[in-house]
Order: sequence, then structure tokens, then C-alpha cells
Amino acid sequence: MSATLFVQMAAYRDPELVPTLVSLLDNATAPERLHICVAWQHGDEASIDQFDSLRTRCRLTLLDIPYAESRGACWARHKIQQHYAGEAYTLQLDSHHRFAEGWDTTCMEMLEGLRSRGVAKPLLTAYLPSYDPSQDPAARAPDPWRLTFDRFIPEGAIFFRPEAMAGWPSMDEPEPARFYSAHFAFTIGEFAREVQHNPEFYFHGEEITITVRAFTHGYDLFHPHRHVAWHEYTRRGRAKHWDDHREWGRLNEATHDRCRRLLGMDAYRDRPDEVAAEQTGPYGLGQARSLEDYERFAGISFRRRAITQAVQDHRPPRHEDNAQLSREAFDASCVPVFRHCLDVGYDLVPHDDYDRWVVAFKSADDRELFRQDAEEAEIARMKADPDGYCKVWREFVTDERPARWLVWPHSRVHGWGHPIVRSL
Repeated sequence: MSATLFVQMAAYRDPELVPTLVSLLDNATAPERLHICVAWQHGDEASIDQFDSLRTRCRLTLLDIPYAESRGACWARHKIQQHYAGEAYTLQLDSHHRFAEGWDTTCMEMLEGLRSRGVAKPLLTAYLPSYDPSQDPAARAPDPWRLTFDRFIPEGAIFFRPEAMAGWPSMDEPEPARFYSAHFAFTIGEFAREVQHNPEFYFHGEEITITVRAFTHGYDLFHPHRHVAWHEYTRRGRAKHWDDHREWGRLNEATHDRCRRLLGMDAYRDRPDEVAAEQTGPYGLGQARSLEDYERFAGISFRRRAITQAVQDHRPPRHEDNAQLSREAFDASCVPVFRHCLDVGYDLVPHDDYDRWVVAFKSADDRELFRQDAEEAEIARMKADPDGYCKVWREFVTDERPARWLVWPHSRVHGWGHPIVRSL
């Protein structure tokens, strides 16, 4: 295949950037057909000379951005998309990857296979399997991964999680997907114009809103059933945007609000004019399908923060599953599963003889919505967490969103400690 490919890569103070570009070019079937655009957000530790040898191998567009001027990942991705020049395909990536041999041909063949059977606008996307830069290639995960539902976070966005794709060696085409990954998305080039990143978005909410916007523009999402690339997830010891920019919390809160408005969640269920305004314009929904069409396809009710049994069981989505249900029947088929992690610092639970922690979730008027105490074995596991703080995971069904959580530790020697209460 000789078609051109526009590669979008946002990089923030990432020493893996150049190794990623080298791997991408070394393993491409035809690196000369690539137009790579990098939003290079960097400090004084990086030199532009490191790109000299790469420029002779492909068309490289380098956006030179001092990191202090950066406004986040979505802003950087939007700037990249302005350099799309009509290439046949586009691939969006992060800057910490390793690539399989012939990855470009593999992607094109998968995409064209889907188009040949009538999928007009297929989009390949996934949380790619992991690699470890210090043990590469030995530590590369052996299986392709799919995206599954993890939870609605309190602010409204959906978090996803990866799992290995069982049976992938015997599969003959990509698997239908309900979610979009911002670190790997391969599709027809027009996507870079049609579904652009909102530069005012910060981080959380990016992927679920692009998911819905892509679907309503007529794109059908699929997980690759063949190895294309690997992704590094930890980035331990390296600066992230929020490490350097104090205003990130305010920007992220504004993004959460726009996400809820676009999806008609929470208070916006009763404010249709504001929802309609968010859903129009260059960063709104498409006209090919509706938000409700996506909800039925994906098995997700945004208004109820609820999911169908198929989503709970991690089954691939199918257009026909909920198509014949009324809106009321579909909403009733969804279960409002609340799943959340309570982060408790070791300094708040300093003793070594805890025998019970009360763990409860409360309503805005202080009613107890759910309680499941932690016993000694769970407490011991949490206090040995290598991340340096306790993670108290709880999951329950509720139509009323909790307003706060409580952890109240009891020590055999010291008795009841101070209740730890946090708002959601």
C-alpha cells in the first residue's frame, strides 16, 4: 500500500519520545509515506538536534513548545490536528510506545478489511498492551488488549480498563469496541478534521467524549486483533503536565463540567438548552447518529450513571442488543453500579494493630447509603501497598449518587481513631 499516513504525537517532557519515533520508523513497512507531527512540549533538558537524523526518513513537523506554555494534552492534540494535510489515514499516539514490525501495513489491512465488508468509517483503538523501557522487548505483554468499563467517576466521566483479548490468534477481524483510547486511534484521515480535540478540555473526560462524538459522526470503533504496538503506562519519575502547572485542577474541573453537559448528566438532565448548546459546534456531536444511539449500542445510560448486564460481563457491543427497546425500557435495563476507590494516606492510619475500619458512603443529608467495613486481612493488604497509601475499593448499586465517604479506623490498643471524611 502506498497511501499516506498522518501520525499525531503529543509529547510532554518525555525522554521516551525519540526512542518511540525510532521504533515507529524502524518498524514501518514504508516510513517515507508517514507525515509525523509532534507537539514537542519540552524543557531545557532536551535539544532539537535529537531530531536531525529522523527528518531524513519521513516528513516530520515539529511544534516547538516550551513546557511552561503548554495548556495540556487536548490542547496539544488540537494543535497537531491543524497540520493534517489530506493524508489517507491518521494515527493518534502518545510518545511512549514500541511498535510491531509492519505495524502500518497491519493497521491499513485491518481497516480496509472492515471497509470491504461495509463499515464506512471504521476506527481501530485500544489501550495497547504494556512494555517496560528497562526490560524491552522481554517485558512486552503477549496479548492484544481490549477496553472494558471500569466505573463512572464521581465527576461523571467513565474510566476504562484494559484486559487481554481472549482467543485473538483465531480471530479473523478486529473486535467491535464501545470506547475510544486517546493513545492509540487509527482511522481514515478525515477524522483529524471531523472529530478534533476540544483545546479547552484538560484531561479527564477526553476519551468518553471523543468516543461519543466519533460514534455520532458515523465512526464504528474496533479493537485490533493483531499486535500493532505496545504502550508504557507508568512513566515513573518523569514530569507530567499537572506536576508543572498549578492551575490544572481548575482546568480539569471545567472539563468535567463540559463533559457532563455534553452527555446530559446530573443537573444537566433538566437543562436541555445548555445541553443542546454544548452538543453543537465544532466540538459537539455529529449528525449521523444520536447520543441515545450510542447509549443503546454501548449499553450505557448517562442520565442514570448505569450500565447493562452485557457491559458488566465485558461482552463486545452489538448494535441490535437494545435497538428495539423504548427509552424507558432501556434505562430500566441498566444497573447504576457505583465503584470508587477511597485513598487513605498512611499518616492518617499510623498504627499496626487495626482490627476494623468502618467504610461507609453518605448522602448529602448524611444518610448512610452503603456500608462495608474492612477487616484485618484487607487492612493488612492495604497498608502494604507499594504506592505508599491505602486504596479502599468499594462497589455497590445505588440510584442516589453518594456525596461523601467515611473511613473510621479502630485499633486494639488505641481504640477508635478520628473519622476520615471526604467529599465526592
